[in-house]
Parts: sequence; structure tokens; C-alpha cells
Amino acid sequence: MTMHKTDVLLIGGGIMSKTLAMLVTQLDPSRHVTLVEQAAKLGTESTHAWNNAGTGHAGYCELNYTPQQSNGEIEIERALGINARFEESLQFWSGLVHKGALSEPTDFINPVPHMSWVQGKENVNYLKSRQKALVMHPLFEEMEYADDPASLNEWLPLMMAGRDMEQPMAATRVAHGTDINFGELTRAMGEHLSHEDSVDYWLSTWVSDLKKVGDRWHVTTKHALAGTRTIEARFVFVGAGGCALPLLQKAGVEEVRGYGGFPVSGIWLASENMKAAATHNAKVYGMPPVGAPPMSVPHLDTRVIDGRPALLFGPFAGFTTRFLKKSSLFDLINSIRSHNLKPMLEVAREHWALTRYLIKEAMSSGDQRVEQLRDFLPSVQPGEWHLRRAGQRVQIIKLDKKGRGKLQFGTEVIKTADRSLAGLLGASPGASVSVSAMLEVIENCLPDLVEGEARQRLETLIPSYGHSLDDDLDLVHSVRRYTLETLALDDRKLAEDPEQEELLQTGT
Repeated sequence: MTMHKTDVLLIGGGIMSKTLAMLVTQLDPSRHVTLVEQAAKLGTESTHAWNNAGTGHAGYCELNYTPQQSNGEIEIERALGINARFEESLQFWSGLVHKGALSEPTDFINPVPHMSWVQGKENVNYLKSRQKALVMHPLFEEMEYADDPASLNEWLPLMMAGRDMEQPMAATRVAHGTDINFGELTRAMGEHLSHEDSVDYWLSTWVSDLKKVGDRWHVTTKHALAGTRTIEARFVFVGAGGCALPLLQKAGVEEVRGYGGFPVSGIWLASENMKAAATHNAKVYGMPPVGAPPMSVPHLDTRVIDGRPALLFGPFAGFTTRFLKKSSLFDLINSIRSHNLKPMLEVAREHWALTRYLIKEAMSSGDQRVEQLRDFLPSVQPGEWHLRRAGQRVQIIKLDKKGRGKLQFGTEVIKTADRSLAGLLGASPGASVSVSAMLEVIENCLPDLVEGEARQRLETLIPSYGHSLDDDLDLVHSVRRYTLETLALDDRKLAEDPEQEELLQTGT
């Protein structure tokens, strides 16, 4: 059997693996990279445009990132951290555009203001306190607050139409929010990498086994035509979305002992009324229903997919046993091991109310979902909306400090003690912080890529690397000017060409 040798093996063809591939080749062009993806194309699972919200998660609008404590104070540390990480992503993409590695930013990123909107006196007080706490920091200094009908009508004309304006309402807005087509971004990076002699793609290829032999990994793959092949790699990254946990288990990685997966499905309501989407022109996040998981925070978003504005509402979460959209119904059962059975049972018992909620959501009718949308959009026209299945998410189950099972909503990088293998588990904020997540992989497993000449290349791509944005107003201003200009986000409208304007006038 022929042995294919590589320096870096990436398993999975989504935004994470592509970002790591771009970083490695930019920092050390001589290093050989091989990517294995089971689908026939890149970015078709969670990275696909319709399988996620496309929000450039920056902590501006996501209220679950800023919980209110029992003493009334707003906890903002997570929002600050996510914002700083997203700024690294913006800088990296800008650096690639500047170098010509990404040709047209308008294909994958568009300016869409990020807003939070609440109803009721208690929620209005919370939102006001949240804005006051965040605006004190350089990263959030441009966040605006409004609770008067005139401002709300100006900011949210579609949502305010036909609404009783007597009830207490408030909103915050950050004008430089973004909508991102992560699928298109992934394919654009893939197109650039396909011309690099040091990069190989193996599509329609499954990983059947991972085994450590000496100081190398031997990874067995299967392809319908090419048959069984083996890759010998110095370093392996598992960025396979929901399948990351089973692959790490297959590799016998000690660091993944005790970890389990809690799979969650999702459904969107979508409208491709371009005129309504352009009128709304915002990503508006509200308060989650009681008992809902963080990934079910309702939001009404303007999306830009293939150059056409659309509206997306949801997500409506549901329980599933699959780890990918089209994988086996036995994924959850097959992931159970003796070392993770206890934490998984403990989470099942502790979060049984959540499981019931997800099952109920999954069984909701289209009419019931439209009624939830009506809270955001009183003038909703049900005939304009249809259901779209979102991507699967596998949340992390792990042991806490007391040795009990804990359900964790977030992302986590798992790495072996010898730094020869790493994997990414979890979901939100996911793709938005792909650059900082992959930099964490490099810093921990390929540290020579952040030293010497490679470090200089990295600082050219990400000017703020190694510096704190949270307490440096001048650096924030400098970085923001650079990314907004380079990514063509400054003062850009959703429709810029005559043909698009004509489409907007007709609606769809």
C-alpha cells in the first residue's frame, strides 16, 4: 500500500480546517499540508451559508453572552473576549485580501448592523445596563441605545410596522456589524490553496482509522474509486464538526476521555423577499424563551447569500441523535464509552427539561413557528416564509472540577500531551472565531510558526497579534479603519449595482 507523507493533515473541509491551512501556508510556505473531506465539495456541512446564521459573532447583539448577576451587575467578560477574537478574524481576512489570496470580499462579507431588541420594563432596564457596561470599553464604544418610538421606527421599520408602541421597548445598535457567508469564504480560501504546490485535497474520502506509530500518525482513508490509502503525518488536526468526537475517540486520545456529545438540530424560517430584507437591514437578537438553550436565542437577520438579500428567523432547536445532517441515527449511541457514560447520564438527568424542550421544538408545526416570528414581525406574511434545515451542532459534555457531567455551550480545542494531534469540539461562536481558534492550535502544537520570520509574517496579517485590544483605544481605531476599508465594509449598501436595485424594487 502506498504511503502518502505530509507535514500537516487536516480532517474536515470546513472553515476551521481551511483557516488552519491558510495560516500554515502563509507562515511557512514550505510546509506540506493535506486535507481530507468526506463530501465531494468543501464547506457543505455546518459551514454552508444556509446551515448557520452568518453572524459575525462579536458580542454586540448576543444577549446570552452578557448575563445579569443576582446583584444586578452585567457580566461582560465573555462578550469582550469574543469581540477581540472576532477582530482577529477580520484582520486575517483583510490581510489575505491585501495579499491577493482572497480576491473579492463582497462575495463573503457584507455590512449588516448588529442589534439587540427587548420588550417589557425589566428587560429594558437590563438592556440599558448592558449598554452602559459595554460602552465603557474601546471595543464597544460605538454601541448606541434607544427606547423612544422615533428611534426604534428608524432603526427597525419592518419590526415596528403594525406594533403597539405603548409597551416598553428598547434596542441597541452597532452599525459596523457583519453578515458572513462562511461557505463562500471557505471555498475562496480553498480556491487559493488549490494552486499551492504544497497543498493536497482528498475529497469524497472517509477516515476509517487513526493510529500513532512512533512519532507519526498513520491515518487510514477510504475512497469509492481510489480505495484504501494511508497518510503518514507529523501533525493531525481534526476539524470535522460533529464527527470530531468520534474521530478523536477512534484515535484513542487520552485527553478526550470523559467527553461526550449532545447533538442539537436546527430549523430556520426563511424569506427571500429581497425588498423586505434590505428594509430590515439588521441582525436583531432578542431574549431567549424560558428553558431554551443558548443556541436557540431568537433573531431576525438580514442575510446576503450569493449576492441576494434574504431574511432568516430562528433558530428552532430540536433534539437529534445524528452528529451530521445526513449521518447515522446511531451516532450518539456509537459515541458512548465506559469513560463518558457517567457524565452523559448525569447531564441527561440534570438537563431532562432541556431535552423535553428540544423534542417539543422539533415537533412544532410551521404555523407555531410563524407565531413565534410574529413577536418580531407583527406584519408577517406567512406565505413568504418557508422552512430550512440548519446544520447539526454537537455540544460538549465533560467532567467538571467535582467529577460530575457538565453540558458546555461553546468551543474547545483538545490537544495531545505530545502536541502531535489537536481537535475542535463544540459549536458557538464557532466560525466567527476560527482564526483565534486555529492560532491557539498553532501556538500549542506548531509553536515555531509564531517565532522568528513566521512571527513577522503573522503580525503583517494580524496587526494586533500579541496586543490587547480591550484597553488600547488607538489600536482599536487603527485596526477598525484597516478592516472596514480593506473588506469594503465602509458605507457599503446591500445593493450597489443597477440590476440588484431593480430586483429590490420588485421584492423577490
